[in-house]
Amino acid sequence: MTQALRALYSAAFYLLIPFVLLRLLWRSRRNPAYRQRLGERFGFSSLSFEKSLWVHAVSVGESLIAVSLIKKLRLRYPSLPIVVTTMTPTGAARIQAALGDSVSHVYVPYDLPMAVNRFLKRIKPALALIVETELWPNFYESCHQRGIPIVLANGRLSERSAAGYRRIALLTRDMLAKISLLMAQGKADAERYIALGMDPNRVVVTGNIKFDLEVPADLMPRSEVLRMHLGKDRLIWVAASTHAGEEEIILKAHAQIRATQPEALLILVPRHPERFTPVAELLAQQGFDSVRRSSGQSCGMNTAVFLGDTMGEMFLFYAAADVAFVGGSFAPIGGHNLLEPAALSKPVLSGPHLFNFTEIAGFLTQADALVKVEDAETLAAAVLRFFAEPELRRQKGENARQVVEANRGSLAKHIDLIGGISDPMDAVQPLTI
Repeated sequence: MTQALRALYSAAFYLLIPFVLLRLLWRSRRNPAYRQRLGERFGFSSLSFEKSLWVHAVSVGESLIAVSLIKKLRLRYPSLPIVVTTMTPTGAARIQAALGDSVSHVYVPYDLPMAVNRFLKRIKPALALIVETELWPNFYESCHQRGIPIVLANGRLSERSAAGYRRIALLTRDMLAKISLLMAQGKADAERYIALGMDPNRVVVTGNIKFDLEVPADLMPRSEVLRMHLGKDRLIWVAASTHAGEEEIILKAHAQIRATQPEALLILVPRHPERFTPVAELLAQQGFDSVRRSSGQSCGMNTAVFLGDTMGEMFLFYAAADVAFVGGSFAPIGGHNLLEPAALSKPVLSGPHLFNFTEIAGFLTQADALVKVEDAETLAAAVLRFFAEPELRRQKGENARQVVEANRGSLAKHIDLIGGISDPMDAVQPLTI
């Protein structure tokens, strides 16, 4: 039965390929990387290994987790080539910026039998390490047929996603049966996977690797330099990882903030690079005096918005600000990483939509470290209150930092569990970390 369902799924996927390619071309209007290396999306690449470790991270958030895992795994298995796949150019850019040529990057092939087999035949993974939640029928079946253990790292599953997988219950159970080990972020995630058919004996609650984020040693000196360029004595807030429709709300709030604090500066950081220029155009349309980070120019006291149009500098922007709003939460995206500003002792604000970060949001809320806002008016009011009360900023920021510190340790658990799997990686001599 599941074989017939996979065949039906594959046939439907093949029929959709022209539309998938058209979507790539459409997105490439703003980001040309979407029309590059198209062969990799069908399993064609120059890679060839006798054995490798395959790590898949679909996009930006997963890429940050993958980087943490890979740095530790390179130490443990220094002779094993590591192949990293992403779905998006943004994720690829993060991998390149963090790991350079120490890993091989290709775009993950579409979940078509021929593309999947072509890819696996070339890289010959000893282990497939999938970050968070990526369930693909043909990939999992091909790995199973080749005896490649599948490990889900930092597994998360929202109730919304679980409901979707319940609609394809037979395929879902078949995919979950092929997972050798699932390391879940929290108890609720583990329970959802088990309810879908995952063997409880293969599920371990490890906590969330996001809590193990590393603050670069040179971050504070660099943030002080940036702060000088932005205006050392002015009040600054950052709105990070924003999506379409959110910038209008944020800019409305910023106009209200500047009515009370005329020298206040907003650091605005869109989530995707293809939106940098459209957001710059929006700033001009709304009459905001702005400076783009990529220009290298300093901000004058009349500058209202500093547009973060570079990659890999989010930590720096958070460090240079007094207050942080995390996007993807006004739009029904489910939120983005609340822990980056928290680790830097910044008071954290978000919109109402945090279904992808339910547990983290719960921890921060319980610690009185997260302020949720509903619209431009409540956002402006929250930022202005933080601006007016330095001790409140300090206390909320310290509460947030303590949440991060109290929940560290997941990364070490992941590495130990991966090293304990009986698989072809056993033939690679591990080193003691």
